[in-house]
Amino acid sequence: MQISVTFRNMKPSEALKKYVAEKTERLKKYFSRPADVHVVLAKHKYRSRAEIKVSHSGQVMKGEENTEDMYSSIDLALDKVERQVIKNKDKRQARRSTPSVSEITVRHGIVEHEPKDEQRSKIVDTEEFSAKPMSVDEAVMQMELMNNDFLVFLNATSQDVNVIYKRRDGNIGLIEAKTPTN
Repeated sequence: MQISVTFRNMKPSEALKKYVAEKTERLKKYFSRPADVHVVLAKHKYRSRAEIKVSHSGQVMKGEENTEDMYSSIDLALDKVERQVIKNKDKRQARRSTPSVSEITVRHGIVEHEPKDEQRSKIVDTEEFSAKPMSVDEAVMQMELMNNDFLVFLNATSQDVNVIYKRRDGNIGLIEAKTPTN
């Protein structure tokens, strides 16, 4: 961990540098790669200000505190930064451990019906798109936003392919395609 300490409006103190180094060591356990820690210690009349900024993997966590004692300012600012570091680490782990709901690729085509003597239909146009996981309410909103008559989507709760469509009576219909279970 790379630690830099800057003093403003006060004389540099080895005791404060050592204290900052000892206290920031507790952050090491949250990082797999080295992090940069920049600490600014400032004195304003009777107030002591500690500002701590930790940069790791493109993310920046900041904590600052003003108290009458520089050591307590450091402790309180570091507590704020530590809470942010823990929160970010938990978010990253949750993203990694949560199985991502895969999207399903759906194809639909427009079928042209030929005259009755041949009795065959042929596909005139084909379109391919990804059926994204969403709730039924989200799918209805999406269909209305896209100004379509139907929408194929992956139901977020059941993980099945569903189709919503506009009915002739003005209501919305829902087709739920259940996958067979063994």
